[in-house]
Amino acid sequence: MSGDELSRDQQAQWEHELRSARAELAESQVEASSGDGSVRIVMSGTQECLKVLIAPNLLTSQDPELLEQLIRLAINQAIQDSQLMAARRLSPLSGDLDR
Repeated sequence: MSGDELSRDQQAQWEHELRSARAELAESQVEASSGDGSVRIVMSGTQECLKVLIAPNLLTSQDPELLEQLIRLAINQAIQDSQLMAARRLSPLSGDLDR
């Protein structure tokens, strides 16, 4: 097998592993909350917001700024958690680029 064939085989294997990792991330979920769980965000490993759960007492609250702040905090935490999960899953594949 020539070097070019080996390289193509390695690239095909890497692309397969990358597709597999992305599919796993799309199926994976993280959950973040704020306000002692009053606002919960469920996000996929591909940073897609899947659920927004808000405690009923916050919906009837006379403090919309508090609700906005809690939603923003939970969303930002969910994004960070999802990005960390993706980085951990994809980082082993980045070593393959050096070959």
